[in-house]
Amino acid sequence: MTKGLLHHIEIYVSNLSKSIDFWGWFLKELNYSSFQEWENGQSWKLGDTYIVFVQTEERFLDVPYHRCRVGLNHLAFYAESRQHVDDITKKLEEKGIAILYKDQHPFAGGNDHYAVYFEDPDRIKVELTAP
Repeated sequence: MTKGLLHHIEIYVSNLSKSIDFWGWFLKELNYSSFQEWENGQSWKLGDTYIVFVQTEERFLDVPYHRCRVGLNHLAFYAESRQHVDDITKKLEEKGIAILYKDQHPFAGGNDHYAVYFEDPDRIKVELTAP
């Protein structure tokens, strides 16, 4: 019963090394495991779904990503619980990663939506939300 489920997401990044450092620990926290690795990319897998990060070619780096332009706005992941959101929030802060909407955290998505929002090195917004 895989009809309609995401198979994979592929994201081109400006600095593969920074993206691997950023995404590697976070995806491991969500039980993803390293899946594929090659000179210009790396992927992590959870079940049948995987996320791929690929180094953008130099000739395409002139226009940086911005989530308010046409295209991807953010990636949202389920946390295990509210405590898991709190634990990840603490780790983000320890790593010096800014929490978005800090003045409304953890209810920036509304009174019934417990989540943490932050950005990756290319400023792709990431959300971790409690079930």
